[in-house]
Amino acid sequence: MAFPDNARQSLIPSFLYSSTSGSKRISGLESFANSTHGSHQSPSRAGSVGAASNFVIPAPNEKIEMYSPSFYAACTAGGILSCGLTHMAVTPLDLVKCNMQIDPAKYKSITSGFGVLLKEQGVKGFFRGWVPTLLGYSAQGACKFGFYEFFKKYYSDIAGPENAAKYKTLIYLAGSASAELIADVALCPMEAVKVRVQTQPGFARGLSDGLPKFIKSEGALGLYKGIVPLWGRQIPYTMMKFASFETIVEMIYKHAIPTPKDQCTKSLQLGVSFAGGYVAGVLCAIVSHPADNLVSFLNNAKGATVGDAVKKLGLWGLFTRGLPLRIVMIGTLTGAQWGIYDAFKVFVGLPTTGGVTPAPAVAKA
Repeated sequence: MAFPDNARQSLIPSFLYSSTSGSKRISGLESFANSTHGSHQSPSRAGSVGAASNFVIPAPNEKIEMYSPSFYAACTAGGILSCGLTHMAVTPLDLVKCNMQIDPAKYKSITSGFGVLLKEQGVKGFFRGWVPTLLGYSAQGACKFGFYEFFKKYYSDIAGPENAAKYKTLIYLAGSASAELIADVALCPMEAVKVRVQTQPGFARGLSDGLPKFIKSEGALGLYKGIVPLWGRQIPYTMMKFASFETIVEMIYKHAIPTPKDQCTKSLQLGVSFAGGYVAGVLCAIVSHPADNLVSFLNNAKGATVGDAVKKLGLWGLFTRGLPLRIVMIGTLTGAQWGIYDAFKVFVGLPTTGGVTPAPAVAKA
């Protein structure tokens, strides 16, 4: 029997999503046939289909249909919460890190940096720039997670079930890079204002007066002066964040936890999400740190170029200045982001991300 193209497109490799309640697996073709003809399986029929299934695994007791507009809206909302709240929470660490990158003579270490800020600005100074941080990273998180889910399925559809399962890491990398390219356009203006407010005392109190001053000084296009270094920082960061997370979580379930994921408790699954996210965050920090130094330098100094930054910081400084603090910050941040994101998905009735080894392709007779 021949099926239309949309039926073949519904065959998504099992590594994309997994059941979190041990519900039976249902093949893409069977799901399509049921939805097309309005038929219902008996429990025995569902079980027999599940035994032979390789591809689609629906969320348990779905409140939201997978890959529907509501699904992508839920992932977007989860991204807003996971990125906006976590970045705002670590504003003090980010503030010290940025100042260590810009003025290492004054902010010599993490502890002395906090001491300088406390002495000069008081406790309130630790959260300077929290509004552009919250708004910027909420917008970035919405695009990052929402578009990642979209592109992950889109590229899987293009590749087909066998190739998508075989080259799953490339799917993760391509999907996350595509999503971050869009997300940084949303983040860049707020990032520019945030860095200026945090690293130039007296420039502005926050977003309300900082944004008009920045535009008056640099022009509206100046808000995107750091977009290329931002892409250089965030795209490798996000590719590492998503691909390593998916791989680490799969390895944890495969080698460290004897119980299959679909039989694990929700709390254990969310714990795995946090642990996988933390390890992924450490890798992210190392990969993206040189570009992070460039972004801080360019947004702090009017008219500065990449060459100016390399000349002043040096290659060693470009790779290492502020790195220990950023590893702590990004590790914690990324772990918390995956924990919050997956917790939100569970809350709305969706499965947690990752953790299923792709089923081997069935040999053709």
